[in-house]
Amino acid sequence: MHQIHVNLGKNSYFIYIDSGNLQDLGAFVKKSLSFKKATIVTNPTINNLYGETIRNSLRSAKIETETIEAPDGEEYKSLIWAGKLFDAFIDFQMTRQSGVIALGGGVIGDLAGFASATYMRGIPLVQVPTSLIAQVDSSVGGKTAVNHPKGKNLIGAFHQPDLVFIDVDMLKTLPDREFKSGLAEVIKHGMIMDKELFEYIEDNLSKILNQEPQSIQQIVSRSCRDKAHIVEQDEKEQSIRAILNYGHTIGHSIESITDYNSFRHGEAVSIGMVIAAKIAVNMELLDEEKAIRQNNLLASSGLPTKFPDLDVNKLIQTMQLDKKIRENNKLRYILAKDIGKAIMVENVNEDHISQAIGESR
Repeated sequence: MHQIHVNLGKNSYFIYIDSGNLQDLGAFVKKSLSFKKATIVTNPTINNLYGETIRNSLRSAKIETETIEAPDGEEYKSLIWAGKLFDAFIDFQMTRQSGVIALGGGVIGDLAGFASATYMRGIPLVQVPTSLIAQVDSSVGGKTAVNHPKGKNLIGAFHQPDLVFIDVDMLKTLPDREFKSGLAEVIKHGMIMDKELFEYIEDNLSKILNQEPQSIQQIVSRSCRDKAHIVEQDEKEQSIRAILNYGHTIGHSIESITDYNSFRHGEAVSIGMVIAAKIAVNMELLDEEKAIRQNNLLASSGLPTKFPDLDVNKLIQTMQLDKKIRENNKLRYILAKDIGKAIMVENVNEDHISQAIGESR
């Protein structure tokens, strides 16, 4: 078992990563936390696959459980569904000594995390991520949010989990498109801060795509360590943590203008990374050969690298709502300077973006 400690003082927690360990969740919760009652938040598909295993494990640890299903889809990561979770918590008589188990991918993790952050001003949260994108990224770091019609993740809170419990065997039931979407975040980690991870993916891509267990545990644990290292330095995204948004400024806007229906999150981020790399090349910050390596790895992973029908003006308008915008009305853009190194740049303007999109079609 890989064990990673996220050192955040009173908000510290452990990430446990293994294969076939899902039935042990109750024992870890009992050992690490003290609540006697927990609501499992999941979606119908995941509940059918893993819900009973989770419930039995928690019950064996003398933890009373209730389960609420939210529909699968980014459009359900909303205030309306957060309200439904609050109703369920109240009906189950949840208190500050109760807990929330987020069993699912990034949407469930964000939705359940936001509800646990705001119910009674915050109750314990256990993340049990079932998708690759959640295992390597969204379950770690405490960023929780729901979407607004005018932008992604505009309503949220920082709320660190009390435990992250990862069973990589759950990825075997993940649709191929979802698995590849998650690879975008792994490649992102390599591109912005871990050259060795990037090169490992290049050298072992066929094993990763075939979900060879050792390779999967390697990329998941390495990504979690990388993200934990950044979060420890900057828990609430005041400085260096912003580099984790590489590819996301445009990626989030792509998701928004397509009503979250056309692209998976990682697919939109992949396109965003391609455009960000082109901006960096045009600004003479990144060698074109490094951008080509990034783009080739994304394409070889089965991820999109082009979006020919982008409405550039609408995309830029949506980007202005990005919560990472600065007071001087310029976007704080994350660009790669090398493979394994990213920087924050504040002098990216609409011309840079429009040019890069045009050259990336």
